[in-house]
Amino acid sequence: MDFGQLTSFKAYTEKALDQLVLADNPDVEKYSLAEVLNKVILGNSLEVLKKLPENSIDMVFVDPPYFLQLPKKELRRWKVKTLVEGVDDEWDKFGSFAEYDEFISRLLTEIKRVMKPSATIWVIATYHSIFRIGKIMQDLGYWILNDVIWVKTNPMPNWLGVRFTNATETLIWAVKDRKVKKYVFNKELAKEFGIGKVAANVWVLPICTGAERLKDDSGKKLHSTQKPLELLRRVIITSTREGDIVLDPVAGVGTTGYVSWALNRNFIMIEINPKYVEGIKRRFQENWPE
Repeated sequence: MDFGQLTSFKAYTEKALDQLVLADNPDVEKYSLAEVLNKVILGNSLEVLKKLPENSIDMVFVDPPYFLQLPKKELRRWKVKTLVEGVDDEWDKFGSFAEYDEFISRLLTEIKRVMKPSATIWVIATYHSIFRIGKIMQDLGYWILNDVIWVKTNPMPNWLGVRFTNATETLIWAVKDRKVKKYVFNKELAKEFGIGKVAANVWVLPICTGAERLKDDSGKKLHSTQKPLELLRRVIITSTREGDIVLDPVAGVGTTGYVSWALNRNFIMIEINPKYVEGIKRRFQENWPE
């Protein structure tokens, strides 16, 4: 990614950084757009979304829990025997498919209410859940425009050798219903990314690594599924205009808002984990990576 294109990016001042985070107040029934614009709201997305103004968002990016259902036993690389760090976070654990489906349905229902009539939504997941999510979206009336296949150039290898290496994730791009026509699609920019010159729905780029990956105080990755900056850049520049409002209701370590701000878009992020919110503050405080 050519970070030189992001000329608007500047380090946050301390004053602006203090104003970046808004802790959700349970006693507040509604937030005005001015109160939440370019803010990270620390709170439960299912509760906070109900308080946002309806028909106010231009684009939504959702990176929900994948419900990976990984085995409890340790997974080690077969030659060097070092431990593979998979996704074992509490936020990815659900009691059943029904519980997971209910969470996704509630989330997408609240998102639909805050989307403008011409807004679009992107949802990303692996094979573990993307088909369930797509079905729920269609049941709720969303109209799917595309799936975009992210092919990872450096995926985690399949150490056991019992199946194909999972080197892709799928993004669903959709509108609120099939009647929507005047949504944003920057076709000429999209042509830069796909196969050939026809804006094909295949993006080839690496997962988040190196200096781009946020670390905790012990040097371990702060978030197990942090998305690369380049992925969000492609999503945002192909489906929004400068000045648009981008919502990420499960923000993690804030890649969506971080890239939105750098590209002269407004953002609203919601995140329940204080540790991740501190990571977001750190990202905005520092300059864009070299």
